[in-house]
Amino acid sequence: MKTPFFRTRSTVLVLALIASQPAFSAVKDIQALIESGRYSDALSVADKDLQSTPRDPQTRFLKGIALAEMDRPSDAITVFKQLTEDYPELPEPYNNLAVLYAQQSEFDKAKNALEMAIRTHPSYATAHENLGDVYARLAKQAYDKALQIDSGNAAAQSKLALIRQLMTVSGQGEATMVAAATPTPEAAPAPAPQPKPPVEQPKPVEPPKPAPAPEAVPTPPAPPPANPEPVKPEPVAEPVKPEPAPTVSPPSTATAEAAIETAVLAWAQAWSSKDMPAYYSFYAKDFNPGGGQSLSRWRTERKQRIGDRAGDIHVDVDNLSIRVTGKDSASAVFRQQYRSPTFKGDTTKTLKMVLRDGRWKITQELIGSH
Repeated sequence: MKTPFFRTRSTVLVLALIASQPAFSAVKDIQALIESGRYSDALSVADKDLQSTPRDPQTRFLKGIALAEMDRPSDAITVFKQLTEDYPELPEPYNNLAVLYAQQSEFDKAKNALEMAIRTHPSYATAHENLGDVYARLAKQAYDKALQIDSGNAAAQSKLALIRQLMTVSGQGEATMVAAATPTPEAAPAPAPQPKPPVEQPKPVEPPKPAPAPEAVPTPPAPPPANPEPVKPEPVAEPVKPEPAPTVSPPSTATAEAAIETAVLAWAQAWSSKDMPAYYSFYAKDFNPGGGQSLSRWRTERKQRIGDRAGDIHVDVDNLSIRVTGKDSASAVFRQQYRSPTFKGDTTKTLKMVLRDGRWKITQELIGSH
């Protein structure tokens, strides 16, 4: 879903302020499907859930997100409009409705929706930011009209240039609008932990070489005594036995944890840079995508969702916790913060990992802590 203006941070979170609504397990399933790019499956689960709970705002909101991601803006608008009518106290549906209106260049409707969002939640920073972007677009339209009437209007030309500069992000063209679902002002994502320096492997200790036996120093023969006694043989010195070499311990748990942390951060970086060969290399040959999906189909879908996706992707890893469960197996649990031009997610994720050919690789990728 490409929006012709503003910066997008679409956060899929459960609408916690509907305390009277009972929590339903399908919400987490739908959210996980959306975060993995399986929008059709998310829509199917949402429709099935709504058969038993047709007014549930959480499931309906996630359904609207899935429809928007599937390039079905009209259907998504219908969902969000109905939510604003049924739950007028919620600012998030108004905000996401404004995003869809902005995509269709209906900026007056977008402005009205954002004003409603701010009216219900005056401290909603995302809506205030979006409203400023809508005003900038409306100003651009007005200056364009003024120059159509009077092309020599220098003041309008200068103002239009300033507006275009405002609407340009880092020289990469027009940015996209903020579609957010958080009921409170968003906190800035925590920086990803820096990788620890690799722990050096202990060098093997060579056993000490045995000391050579002392060589006998020849002495000149003594004159024979008058009454010679039998000569006793000289005692032979026993060879010095070498001391056993100290046992070298296998790599420590700290060494494994440092290697796993480096692998997880590099995996997130490959994802963010859309380097698909590097991204695939972090997965083991027996990686299980789950849901009965084959590995080849999973690779194809990931290529479509990552490598072929327009716009920047940012994947941050926060609060990384590593548990080594054996000499060649471990699990990494962390908060994954994902941002793209059309979606923002903040999820707990678990990577099941194994040590293969000197590298820690992913065998299973799970939502939540396991």
